[in-house]
Amino acid sequence: MSFQPAAIKHQLIRYPLFWLCAVACLLPVVNSPVALILGFSLATLGLVPTDFPVAALTKKLLSTAIVGLGFGIQLDVAIEASQSGLGLIIASIVVTLLMGTLLTRWFSLDPKTGHLIASGTAICGGSAIAAVSPAIQANSHQTSLALATVFILNAIALFLFPTIGHLLDLSQHEFGLWAAIAIHDTSSVVGAAGAYGDEALKTATTLKLARALWIIPLAFLSALMFSGKERKITIPLFIVFYCVAILTAHWLPQFSLIYQEIFAFSKRVLVVCLFLIGAGITVQKLRAAGAKPLILGGILWTVISAGSLLAILSGTGVQ
Repeated sequence: MSFQPAAIKHQLIRYPLFWLCAVACLLPVVNSPVALILGFSLATLGLVPTDFPVAALTKKLLSTAIVGLGFGIQLDVAIEASQSGLGLIIASIVVTLLMGTLLTRWFSLDPKTGHLIASGTAICGGSAIAAVSPAIQANSHQTSLALATVFILNAIALFLFPTIGHLLDLSQHEFGLWAAIAIHDTSSVVGAAGAYGDEALKTATTLKLARALWIIPLAFLSALMFSGKERKITIPLFIVFYCVAILTAHWLPQFSLIYQEIFAFSKRVLVVCLFLIGAGITVQKLRAAGAKPLILGGILWTVISAGSLLAILSGTGVQ
């Protein structure tokens, strides 16, 4: 009987604290890694409401956030930027996805977790994972493992890439191109390129946003790969709306200020999603997954980083 009042008190603390943290993730001071760690911390301390459908809410918010991000893609600029290194972009995406599939089987890793890690490495980190996750019906555990892997590697890249760039005496354009291809998330790309120089920042940011267009074929391909024995392939509805958002921003540029607000808010919603995903991670789940997800992500990241750097230095695939 003495446990019941304590349990009720604990439950009363969970809800306000959980929602206070969720709302805080809408503020600019909380970035994606911090949001993920914050959610994980609450889960570890047992402060996540047990009777709230966190996974269902996360899935809906992820899809909504991806659609909103479409309004921030400048179609003409994205296409022009993609053309400057089209061969390298396609090669990096194809090689990463193929290697990811083979290594996932070799490590006997969960197929969806492996594909999410490969997708995040191939295109744009957390955004790609967020888009592909509902397309392949991945659960919160699979998504959280992939995101955690990507964010760890992002943190390393943020400090490592500028150092390597200076050691190799890369030009501003070369470093910007390399950062956009080899670093996962846009935020880390901006951080690393900004530390290297203004021209590198401009090149990296433009090309990284252009690579977001590749989320569309990746989501379709992912849905096809994980359709199982079903002959009918269901097109993820949020990808259709994502395309509509991009085309709307392109055809009706007079509302650009509105699009910018939608884009900015969608980025904050994505951070909230990462908090919710973190809230579904437990120490037990991480122990059960082992080191395989991080090893897979590390191998893919090393190969794509070294391969793209060699291609840039040799001029292969870069116009």
